[in-house]
Amino acid sequence: MWSVRFDRLLTGTAVAMVLPLALALAASAQDGRTASTAEVEAGVPMPETPERPPLTIKDITPEPSPPTPANAAETNAPPATAAEAAVPAGADAGVTDKLRELVSGKFDRLIVSRKDRESINSFYQARSYVPLWIDGGAMNERGKAAISYLAGVAADGLDPADYPTPVIEAGADADALAEAEIRLTDAVLDFARHAQTGRVHYTRISADIAYNVVRREPADVLAKLAEANEVAAALDGFNPQQPGYKALKAALAKARTAPAEKPDVVYIAGGPILRPGMSDPRVTDLRKRLGVTADPDSPVYDDAVFQAVKDFQKDKGLGTDGMLGRNTLRAMNGRHRPSADPVDTIIANMERWRWLPRDLGKIYVMVNIPDFTLRVVRDNKLVWSTKIVVGKPSLATPIISEQMKFITVNPTWNVPPSIIRNEYLPALQDDPRALERIGLKLEQNRDGTIRVYQPPGDRNALGRIRFNFPNKFLVFQHDTPDKHLFARDSRAYSHGCIRVQEPLKYGEVLLSLARPGEGYTQERLRKMFGGSEVNINFPKPIVIHLTYQTAFVDDAGKLVLRSDIYGRDARITAALSGDQRRVADIRVDRPSVNHAAPVRMPVGTHGGGGYRYGGGGYQYGGGGYREPGFFERLFGLDPEPIPEPRRIQRRRSFGGGGRAFN
Repeated sequence: MWSVRFDRLLTGTAVAMVLPLALALAASAQDGRTASTAEVEAGVPMPETPERPPLTIKDITPEPSPPTPANAAETNAPPATAAEAAVPAGADAGVTDKLRELVSGKFDRLIVSRKDRESINSFYQARSYVPLWIDGGAMNERGKAAISYLAGVAADGLDPADYPTPVIEAGADADALAEAEIRLTDAVLDFARHAQTGRVHYTRISADIAYNVVRREPADVLAKLAEANEVAAALDGFNPQQPGYKALKAALAKARTAPAEKPDVVYIAGGPILRPGMSDPRVTDLRKRLGVTADPDSPVYDDAVFQAVKDFQKDKGLGTDGMLGRNTLRAMNGRHRPSADPVDTIIANMERWRWLPRDLGKIYVMVNIPDFTLRVVRDNKLVWSTKIVVGKPSLATPIISEQMKFITVNPTWNVPPSIIRNEYLPALQDDPRALERIGLKLEQNRDGTIRVYQPPGDRNALGRIRFNFPNKFLVFQHDTPDKHLFARDSRAYSHGCIRVQEPLKYGEVLLSLARPGEGYTQERLRKMFGGSEVNINFPKPIVIHLTYQTAFVDDAGKLVLRSDIYGRDARITAALSGDQRRVADIRVDRPSVNHAAPVRMPVGTHGGGGYRYGGGGYQYGGGGYREPGFFERLFGLDPEPIPEPRRIQRRRSFGGGGRAFN
C-alpha cells in the first residue's frame, strides 16, 4: 500500500539526513571548531522533486477496514434532517436549479402570500431545492398520491376545483417541471389550510362567533408530507378527527347517493286557526302527526282530532282549548320544519367542526344551540344531558369554546349594559315602577354611570345557581324561575345566556368531575341557598363548547337535522357558492363591541334631584289589566291591574350618585 511505502521512505530519509550531519559535527569538535549554520545546512541533503502528485492527508492516513454487517449501522456522522432524508439521491440538477431560482424570489404569481412564500422557501432551502413531488422528469409516487387525494376531497365537503393540480407533458423542460412542483405545493397547502381552519372564516358569518383557529406553517405541512409513508393518510390528518365530524362525513356520502328521507315528524303547514267542525286539507297531516288512526284521509276536524290536539297541548304546557292556533302549530312543528338541502346542511356543519379545537378535552360540556340540549362528556362517553333555553334569534347565543372555572350559588344578576341600554331604559320611560316590581335595583355612580342588578333570591332571573365561563360576550349558564319554557319543542327565548332545566343536577355532575370525592350533591347545594353569593371553584377548568349543530348523528347512529334558527347555515352556503367564495377563507375585521361598556343615564332622567317623566297621556283599562309589558313578558309576571283611567304623573324616581332604589 502507498501509505506503507511512505512510512519506509520517511525512515530512510531521516537516516540519510541525520548521519552526515552527525559525522560533520563530530569532526569539527575534534578540530576544536564549531560548525557554522551554513555548513550545517550544506550538510543536509535536499529531497528530489517526486514524480507523483503532492501528498495529501489521505496518503498518510491508514485506510479503514470495510464495515462488517454487525457494525454497518454504526456511524459517527450527524443524522440527516427530515427534509434531507427525503431527498432522492439522483435528483435532476436542472430542475433543482430552476426550482431554486423560482422559489427564491420569482414565484409571486404562483404564491400570493409573502409569508407563505418565505415559509415555502425555507422548506426547499433545507433540502437544497430538490423537488418534493417530481423525479426523473415526471411525478413521483408522492406527487401522484397527493393529486389523487385532492381529486376526492368532496367527501369532506370541499370542492376539488379549489385545489387545481398540474399536468406534466411528456418531454417537459426544467422550467415547466419546476413550475409544476410549485403549483402542486400551492394546491396541497390550500387544502391543508381549509381542512384545518375552514373554507369560510367564521368572521364572515356573524359577529357573535369567536374561535382561536390555528393552522400549521406551510414549511411544517410540507415537512410532514415529506416524512409520511402514506401521503393520503397525512393529508386526511389535517381534517377534524373527532367522532362527530367523521359521522357527518359518512352521512354526507349517504345523503349524496340515497333518496331524500321523509322527516320522522309530519310538518303542518301554516294557515288559519283550525277548530272543531272545520274541513281543511291540513287536517289529514294533523291526523298523521298526532297518530289519529280513525278516518286517516278525512279533512274534517272531528272529535278525535280535537281530543288529540288537547292532549298535545297539555303535554307541552299550552292552553288546552283543542284548537290548532299559532302557538300550538309552532310547538307541533318545532325543530322539524323543513330546511335546506340536507347535503348543504351537512357541509355547513362539517365546516363549523373545523373551527372547533382539535382537542375537545378529556372532560367537556357540549351545548348544541339548535337542538336546545346540553351534554356532559368524559372520555368521549356521555355522562349526562338536559334541556336548555337559548337566545332568541335577535339576541343569539354566541358560538365559542371557553373554560368553566367556578359555580356561584345565590348569584346576583348584574344586568348586562346592552340590556340596560336597549331595553331597561326605554321600559323605564314607559313604566317608572318597572324595576321595582320585579325586584331590580338601580345604582347611579358618581361618574354618571349606572348599575342595575337583582339581589339573590327566589325571584332572581338567574335562579339559585350560575355556571361561569368568562367570555367577551358576557354569557353564562344558569338556573331560572321560569320553568314552563322547557316544555316547548323550540326553546329560543333568552337574551343570549343559557337556561338549564335541571341546574342542581348539572351542578352535582360537574362537581363530581371537577372535585371528585368531596360529596357535592343536589341536596348539599340546596342547603347553600340564602342571601349571599357562594362560589365553588374548579381546581382544573372544564372546557365548554357552545356549538351550532343543525346536522349531527345521534347515539343510535341516525342523522338528525334541526332548524337553522339563526341563519348560520344559509350564510355558510351562500359564502361557499357566491361571488366571494375565492376570498371566503380570509378574515374580515368587524367593529368591536364592548359588551361591558358602562351605561350613563340619558339627560332628563337623573342627576342632582332631577325628575324623570313617565310620559304624558292616559292609560286606559276600564278597570281591567293593561297589556303585558317588557318585564312581564321577560319574567312571566301577571300584568299590573289598572282600576280606572289615570294620568301618569311626573315623579322623582332617583337622585344623587351611589343610592340604590328598589
